[in-house]
Amino acid sequence: MNPELPWRLYDPEADVAIVERRLPHWSQAGTVSFITWRSVDSLPSRVLEQWHREREEWLRNHGIDPQRPDWRERLVRELDKATAREFLDTFWNRWHDNLDAGQGACVLREPVLAEIVTECLRHFDEQGYLLLDFVVMPNHVHLLVAFDSEATMLAQCKSWKRFTAAKINTRLKSTGRFWQQDAFDHLVRSEAQFQFLRGYIADNPKKAGLKPNEFAHFQKSIP
Repeated sequence: MNPELPWRLYDPEADVAIVERRLPHWSQAGTVSFITWRSVDSLPSRVLEQWHREREEWLRNHGIDPQRPDWRERLVRELDKATAREFLDTFWNRWHDNLDAGQGACVLREPVLAEIVTECLRHFDEQGYLLLDFVVMPNHVHLLVAFDSEATMLAQCKSWKRFTAAKINTRLKSTGRFWQQDAFDHLVRSEAQFQFLRGYIADNPKKAGLKPNEFAHFQKSIP
């Protein structure tokens, strides 16, 4: 990475903020995060409950308490690379494969609704956060973004979701929650992982079999 850029990869020696909700949220000032939001109807409850149950069972079988807020760090620190990779291949891939299956109404397939999300994400880029990549899929959004503080991450994600949900519901003449409350987020830990996630975001529409007008993709050029 270019050391002059106003963002970095995860530093295990620096302070990390952990906020406990249904999912733990990790944030570190200036560090690139991979974030996924999904619509409320994107994953059936039975699928989600089974995924959580199997993930917790796998972690316990490998000596890691899934209720501890540092279980992700323990996964990386205490298990060999092959075993940690097995976990990611099994659960990270299954989570995202379920999203790509196109369950729910998938209203973001409509360009006018995807544009609401796109414009909102880019509106304050480089004002409190640096947006590097995103893709708006029919029922979810992936982002690579760095925030200037731990507090900014949760506040900005809440603002993005609240604003876009209101605009989308207005267009659809509907009411109620549009986005699932919690998001999936992950502090990017290496140059290789950063490049993998950039590629994953860019390739996600093709992997899901989408047509060119059924998604929105953005990637910032990095010097």
